[in-house]
Parts: sequence; structure tokens; C-alpha cells
Amino acid sequence: MNQLDATKSGFLVCISICIFIFIFLCVRNTIPDKSKEEPNHPESTECGFYPDEICSALFEGKGAAPQIGQLCQQNTQQPEISPCLEKPGSCNCSLIFHGLHFITKPLSAEEGNFSLAYIITIHKELAMFVKLLRAIYVPQNVYCIHIDEKSPQNYKTAVKNLVDCFKNIFISSKRETVIYGGFSRLQADINCMKDLVSSTFQWKYVINLCGQDYPIKTNKEIIQYIKSKWNGKNMTPGIIQPAHMKYRTHQSYKEYVHQGNAYVYPTKEEKNDPPHNLTIYFGSAYYVLTRQFVEFALTDVRAKDLLEWSKDTYSPDEHYWVTLNRLRDAPGATPNAEWEGHIRAIKWKDMEGVVHNGCKGHYVRNICVFGLGDLQWIIESPHLFANKFELTRYPLVMECLERRHRLKVLNQAEVPSESHWHLQETCYFNMKINI
Repeated sequence: MNQLDATKSGFLVCISICIFIFIFLCVRNTIPDKSKEEPNHPESTECGFYPDEICSALFEGKGAAPQIGQLCQQNTQQPEISPCLEKPGSCNCSLIFHGLHFITKPLSAEEGNFSLAYIITIHKELAMFVKLLRAIYVPQNVYCIHIDEKSPQNYKTAVKNLVDCFKNIFISSKRETVIYGGFSRLQADINCMKDLVSSTFQWKYVINLCGQDYPIKTNKEIIQYIKSKWNGKNMTPGIIQPAHMKYRTHQSYKEYVHQGNAYVYPTKEEKNDPPHNLTIYFGSAYYVLTRQFVEFALTDVRAKDLLEWSKDTYSPDEHYWVTLNRLRDAPGATPNAEWEGHIRAIKWKDMEGVVHNGCKGHYVRNICVFGLGDLQWIIESPHLFANKFELTRYPLVMECLERRHRLKVLNQAEVPSESHWHLQETCYFNMKINI
């Protein structure tokens, strides 16, 4: 072989080797590296028109919807609720009305002529409070907000910046350090009741809420339920105190607050019998009360003495209102009632398999914090409100509920809707789902 032929052969070998290496590298790069694979998130087509389509599937109880919804919400950035609220003087009230989508007119004559009062006790999650407030807000109602004294200052500032834009929303004049199971929780409601009675607003009923509640029914539906089933009567679900609950009122309890710790503890001291030979009942801390009953509770000697006696009991808000409402001469009393009154939809742990199919979120103090799989149960409930929600942990739960709720509100309105009342420009909800 001459030198030229040898050079050509070597060149061809080099070319062949280079081509082989190139093909190898291309093929290798097309094979996914299992160790570096991204999590198996759904494609945007699986999430559809988010969140409306996945919300519709959740409300219908479709089997795969909770799993898909969980993955979709993980890949979706949650909108921020007016960051200006936490900066004093930086919020424009017009921006709050329109940017946060508050209803600014009565939506029917029936609603305009039936004003409700709300007591809302809050201590955390500003965004959740805003969602609750704008869901229940109408200009003919009045709202007393009790902020826990333990809440951080920036939270108190943000709430004040919000409510200062409204003539019919105010912060309670006297605030408590609220302790779970303590008298302070009952006192917070009473503080607001005093403010509401002395206000110029002519409300007919008062409803109490906490910051982890959310309405299932619209303002119109709440009024119609009160007028049709309870016209002039109070709703305080409960029964004569059962034996296993007597520990709450047979011994004395004290509240403890020190360096961030707050709780109620029992003492060894036994309590005296209730004043005026009252029969103690046990029931819900949630109520729907007439204005006349509230005035009675603030002035009647039996009510005052029972309040004083209740100061060292456990969770007195679960016996105080129902006990007073069973007095036959109390305004709007229901002396023979028991658990009647669809006020709050709650999944209690000990009722699992009896009245509900289990908690799809998680339990806190034996109460379900609702997850995505609970949405169908919530909207099928006959109750006015539901509890309990955690926006930060289950954001899509709230997104679905508030979109559905606002659609119901606007569908029932008897006046032309304004553009800022809509939470979204386009709607992909299945409108057959109880809306």
C-alpha cells in the first residue's frame, strides 16, 4: 500500500469513529435519566380550564379528581390578596372594593329589607378572612370583627386597613385574648353584641362566625331559611347536658396565658349549682339569634348571673346560648328544640361512618379540616356554613367554593351585576352542579 492509500484509509476510519460517537451521544440523550426525572405532574391539558373544570369534577365526586386537583394546585401560584393591606395608609378604598370584588349594592328587595348582623372572631390567615368577608358582605348588613389580642400587629393593621373602607364593618371596641375552651371566647361574642345593639344599624338577626368558616348558602338563601323555618325564633342546637359533659360545669377552670402559651386547665375546686335553678344544656357554640333575644341576654338578671357563673367553666359558649334559649319567656325561645337548625356543616371524627364518609383532609381537635375530596359533601349539605378550612394547606378547596358561591350569588341577583362583582372574566363551570 502506498503512502496515499494509507492516508485515505486512516481518514475513513477516523470519520467512521466520529460518526459512531455522534450517534451514540444522540441516542443516549434521548433516554430519560431516571435519577433526574421531574415529578410526574399532569400536563396542562389534564388540568383543563383551571380551576373551573377540576372544581366541577370535584363537586361531582369524580374518582380521580382529588388526585389531579392536588397536582394541579401544586403547580399553580396562588394569587396574592392585596399586599397593600399590611402597609398603613397605602390602600385605596376604591381598589379594595373593586380589586377584591365586594358586592356594593343590595341584590334584591327581599335582602335589602332584611338586615343581618355578623360577629366574626379571627386571629390568623388574612387571606382566608378576606375570602370569608367578601362572600358574606352586602351593604345592608353589619359586621363586627373581633381580633384576638394575641394576633401580631401587622395582622391587626391589615384588618383595620380593610374595615376602615366600610361604614358597616367595625372592629369590636373591647378585645380579648381568646383561649380555646375558655370564657374569653364567649366574652368576645358578647363584646360584639354590645357594640351591635348600640349601633345605628337596624339588624334583625345576628350570626357568629370564626375565621375558618365559609358560607355554603347565599345571603338570599340564608334569609329565606330563617324566614321560612325560624321566623322570630332563635337557632341554638343542643340538648340537656349529658352525663359525660357534666365535668365542664361541675368543677372550676382557669385560663392560663404566659409567654406564648395559652390554655384552660381544671382546678380541684367544685362549682356551686347554677343560679336561679337553671337547667344547663349542651350544644353548639354557633347560633342565629334575634335582636330581641340579644337585648334580653345583655339585660336579663338570669342571663347576667349565668354569665358570671360560667366564667370558670369549660367552653361556656357551648352551654350559655342554648341554656338561655330554652327559657320559655326568652324572646324567640325554642324550649322544646334539640339539634334542629342547619347552622354549621362539620365532620366530627366520632361521627365518621355515621353522618359522613370520613375526612379527606385531616383532623384537628376531632374536627375535619376539609380537603379536595370533601367538596361534594359540603355543597350537598343543607347547612348555611361549613367549618373548618385552611387556605394555605388546601387552596383549591377555597378556590372552588368561592367561585361556586359567587356564581350562585350573581345568578340569584335581581339587579344588573357590575363587572367587579365577578371573580373571573370567563367561566368554565358545569352550571348543572347545584348553582
